Amino acid sequence: MSASQDPATLYPDIAAEGSLAAALQAVADRDGLPVPFTVSEAAPLRVASVTSAASRRTVLTISAWAVERRWSIRGCESFQDMALVKGDTDELAPIVRAAHAWHIGEELTAIREVAPFVHLTGRFEVTDNDPALLTESEWQHLLTEAGEVDWPAYHALIEAAYAEPALRRLYPFTSHWTLRFSTTTRPRLTVVRLCLAAHGQAPYTVSDNMMGEGRAEAATAAEAVSIAASRLPSGLGPVTLGAE
Repeated sequence: MSASQDPATLYPDIAAEGSLAAALQAVADRDGLPVPFTVSEAAPLRVASVTSAASRRTVLTISAWAVERRWSIRGCESFQDMALVKGDTDELAPIVRAAHAWHIGEELTAIREVAPFVHLTGRFEVTDNDPALLTESEWQHLLTEAGEVDWPAYHALIEAAYAEPALRRLYPFTSHWTLRFSTTTRPRLTVVRLCLAAHGQAPYTVSDNMMGEGRAEAATAAEAVSIAASRLPSGLGPVTLGAE
C-alpha cells in the first residue's frame, strides 16, 4: 500500500498558491467563472468547498488524494447528507466547472454535461423532504449503483426487490452489500428485521438480521424477494421522516 505523501511535495503548485481554494479560485478567475471557493482551516492544501444557491444542497467538497495527484468531489442533499454527485479527476479546470454549476444551482444532469468526470449517484433532489420521494430517490441510487458493479446476482436482487411493491414502499439501504429496509428515512432509520443478500457461488439468502438468524436460501433473486415479502411484519405504515 502506498504511503501518504506530504501535500506540499505532491502538490507543489497548490502549495505555491497557499491553499487548494486559492488554486481553484485562480483557475475560476482565469476562465471567467464567478464561483467563490472556501479554504479549509484544518487542511488548506487538501480540502476546499463551495456553497450552492440550491437550498436542498450542502456545500460541494473538493478533496486532494493523499497518495497520488488527484482530486475528488462530493456534493450531497441537505436533509440526509447523501451524495447526489461525486467523481475524481487529475485536472482542476473541470472541477471548477462542476463547482460553478453546483454553486449557481444548475440541474444535476447539467453539472454532468459541463464536467463529464462527474458521476450522478441516481439520487434526486426532493422538495419539502417528502418521505415517499426520499424513498424513491434511494431506490434509484441503489438501482444505479447495482448497474455499475460487475456483480449480476446483486444487480438482479436489487431489481427484483424494487419490482416487489411490498418492499419498494420501504426505505432501502445496504450494509456490506446486504439489502435492508427501514420504515423511516435517514438520518434516523427504523430498521425492519429483514436482510437480503446475493453471494458469489452460493444461493441468495434471506435472514432476520446481519447475524444470519432465520436464514433461508433461494436459487433466484425473485424467489428470495418472494420469501422476504412473506416475512414482512404486518401493519407497516408508510415511510416517515427519520428526523434527528
